[in-house]
Amino acid sequence: MKRILIIDDDIDMCRLLSHFLERKGFETDSAYTATKALSKFAESNYDLVLCDFRLGDKDGRDVLQEIKKQKPETQVIIITGYSDIKMAVEVIRHGAFDYITKPLVPEEVISLINRALTTPATQESNGEKTETQTPGKNPTTGDGQYLVGISPGITAVYQQVELVAPTDYNVIIYGESGTGKEVIARTIHENSKRKDKPFLAVDCGTLSRELAASELFGHVKGSFTGALGDKEGMFEVAEGGTLFLDEVGNLPVDVQITLLRVIQERKFKRVGSGKDIDADVRVVVASNENLKEASRKGKFREDLYHRFNEFSISIPPLRERKEDIPLFASFFLNKAADELDKKLEGFDDEVIHLFRQYDWPGNLRELRNVIRRAGLLSPAGIVTANVLPWEIIGSNNNQKEAPPAVSERTEAPLIRPAAGFDLKDAASQAEYETIIKVLKQVKFNKSKAAAILKIDRKTLYNKIKAYETSNQVKEEETAD
Repeated sequence: MKRILIIDDDIDMCRLLSHFLERKGFETDSAYTATKALSKFAESNYDLVLCDFRLGDKDGRDVLQEIKKQKPETQVIIITGYSDIKMAVEVIRHGAFDYITKPLVPEEVISLINRALTTPATQESNGEKTETQTPGKNPTTGDGQYLVGISPGITAVYQQVELVAPTDYNVIIYGESGTGKEVIARTIHENSKRKDKPFLAVDCGTLSRELAASELFGHVKGSFTGALGDKEGMFEVAEGGTLFLDEVGNLPVDVQITLLRVIQERKFKRVGSGKDIDADVRVVVASNENLKEASRKGKFREDLYHRFNEFSISIPPLRERKEDIPLFASFFLNKAADELDKKLEGFDDEVIHLFRQYDWPGNLRELRNVIRRAGLLSPAGIVTANVLPWEIIGSNNNQKEAPPAVSERTEAPLIRPAAGFDLKDAASQAEYETIIKVLKQVKFNKSKAAAILKIDRKTLYNKIKAYETSNQVKEEETAD
């Protein structure tokens, strides 16, 4: 059993992490100060350390240096807030495996821990990998975290990445939701001269109109209600590196104006400040809608579009990359097996056939989630079709409706009636199915779905998150 040392001066955070990781099969120990943590580390053996960057008596950098001095083979993951990301990147150069930002998302924590535990520390030197994977050199494997694929469409994409990455061109990445736009942006960064500097990803669709400028450019104390102190924006944190703006078309017009000045003059001001700050940042943006068309409709500034459009890349949807589906299915299954600590040997031929027939409106993200769920529901061995969701099995027979709610088949909808199913549960189930139906109609464009459902985007995100959390709890209880 792998042992993890959790270091955080927030006692509640330590307890929550400890309880969660123990349920996932790890043995944990906690320390609330750096001094106590280093004492425990010297007395016991740990496979991995989760350390908050800000501690009362020392910071994460001091703890990391002492751990690496005592036992260089131990992997360390830094927990940090956005305002400390610049420092987190620095400690990665000194040997930390990676950092994770608050608020913590359970599946991200587990995924990162599993990667760290399967990556020997001796493969890294000062936080830098000893080998660099160049796009296109090995089309079936990325840098260990990602898969590239072998289809002509994606091969052409990575040829473009290889061409543009060494430059400082701004890039627009087009692609449907779930096609891997952030992966392409990160690959551009990792193959550029900025690879040793920060890479930050921002989902512009989640930024409120009131706080978008503050998040991107920072603010000074007292500049608006709630500004209790100075704050660095993403452009400051990403200095020298790459800033990835996902769903950039959702930025408010006034923020677009400010962003245009940053791109043109390489300077910006914090909200409420008159002082210019230099910005040496490469900007990569992504959108699932055509920004040129959006500019014609007045939804996006035309001059900003032309500034971004120094180079553009279009990622083909998964339904146009059928030859990649078995590769990605095996890749995601191996990751699911690691997460679940379960021996999953592969797929039944019928499963691969169904995967090839399905349209995958949610693209790679949907494929990953389907396989993670199938892995959870499968016993050890070969994954068979009876653990697939109804929409995939039904797609092969042109079935458009889900099986009746009374069905006991495991491919029924994800949220299933529990014992004591009542009217409130029925309403929740109906709401869930309506949201999924609309999301599929608009190819999982959350902005369009929110408009059709007549709710704001934030409410839609919260509802989806609530359903996912509810389903995860139910599946974990079933697995237990």
